[in-house]
Formats: sequence, C-alpha cells, structure tokens
Amino acid sequence: MSRSPSLTRAASAVSGALLTLGHLIALYFIYLAYMAEPVGPWDSETVAHSQFASGLVLALSLLLAALTLACVKAAWLRKGWYLLPAVLILAAVLRLTLLAPEL
Repeated sequence: MSRSPSLTRAASAVSGALLTLGHLIALYFIYLAYMAEPVGPWDSETVAHSQFASGLVLALSLLLAALTLACVKAAWLRKGWYLLPAVLILAAVLRLTLLAPEL
C-alpha cells in the first residue's frame, strides 16, 4: 500500500518543523556555552554553567540525530538533515574538551 503524497508532505513539514525547533534550542544553548567565560580564578560557577549547557546540547543533539534517522528512514526528510545534529554534537564535544573554559 503506497502512501498518499499529501500525507507524505504533511509528515515532512511536521518533522522538519519539529527538528528545526529542536536545533534552534540546541543552537541557543551552545551559544550560551561558548559565550560563558570565567571572570577570574574564583568563577567556577561560570565553568559549571558552560559544561552543563554543552552537556545539554550533546544530549539534545543525540536525540535529534535519532529523530532525524527515523524521519530519513521514513523518507520524510533527506539525508542532509544529518548535518545539523552532527555539527552541534561536534561543537558540544569540543566545548566540553579542547575548548573548555579554564579558571
């Protein structure tokens, strides 16, 4: 049984909108993580907030990658949608490791 084109278009639009919203939220938190720089050696709270935001982005991006996989397998979205969670995962891992703020 084949799917109707209108149902496929609607599923593509809904899944694309949900993934876009998720990516925008992740982008906001990775922006916060990269903008958080400690004022001095006593400012461990800012480092903790940066690490928390990066960890949140990592978890959210992994969830978005799984949702993207499901949408691509259902043929609602194209494979190019994998790029966004991959970039966000890379940015979060870099902020947690090599680019972590230092005290």
